[in-house]
Amino acid sequence: MNDYAAEVIGTAMLILFGNGVVANVVLANTKGNNSGWIVISAGWGIAVFIGAFCAYSSGAHINPAVTVAMLVAGELGMGAAAGYIVAQMIGAMIGAALVFCFYYEHFRVTDDADGKLACFCTAPNIRNLPQAFFCEVLGTFVLILPIFLIVEQGQTPEGAPVTLGLASLGFLPVALLVFGIGLSLGGTTGYAINPARDLGPRIVHAFLPVPGKRDSDWSYAWVPVVGPIVGAVLAAVLYSFIS
Repeated sequence: MNDYAAEVIGTAMLILFGNGVVANVVLANTKGNNSGWIVISAGWGIAVFIGAFCAYSSGAHINPAVTVAMLVAGELGMGAAAGYIVAQMIGAMIGAALVFCFYYEHFRVTDDADGKLACFCTAPNIRNLPQAFFCEVLGTFVLILPIFLIVEQGQTPEGAPVTLGLASLGFLPVALLVFGIGLSLGGTTGYAINPARDLGPRIVHAFLPVPGKRDSDWSYAWVPVVGPIVGAVLAAVLYSFIS
């Protein structure tokens, strides 16, 4: 499959399953209403596994922070990185629109405008932007550095890929990593740790006719974009020193 097409499909699946579990927990009259944070964290971990599996042929970035880290590490050229990020944004917007269509009746009967926004993008529970920025930086740092280490473990000493290591088992550790980040570090900002995951659906929220919606909280939107990029760069730089 074309790398960009794979990133579109993989990111769309990531958002469909990830924002889908948020909608199932948050929106009124769903089967999963009020089932809690563990369900959301588990759903996002599974979403990462599914998205990465679908985007296997492209390297399964499905996250501009991963792409930027690979760029900084010299594993990807500037042109390819730009194409990956555009594809990820497109996929995230498609996935968000599908979640809205799937749960439309539940959006319609839900009164909580903040909850509806949460089905698209993140927000801090305590609105302290510098603190939220730090949380997104650190959350993404502890996503990206282990990804580099997982990939390293899937290499022979000569650098040749080991198919059994990364192809068969690599996605599961990353999914568990995201699950763990959600459980341990997700309570402050909702752990965007992915600029496309937050910005793409936020744009969709602004344009879709979501019943009873609020504004899309653009004053916060830079945090889950810039924070993850900074965290990714720091992780890539550290890895270059220790590898």
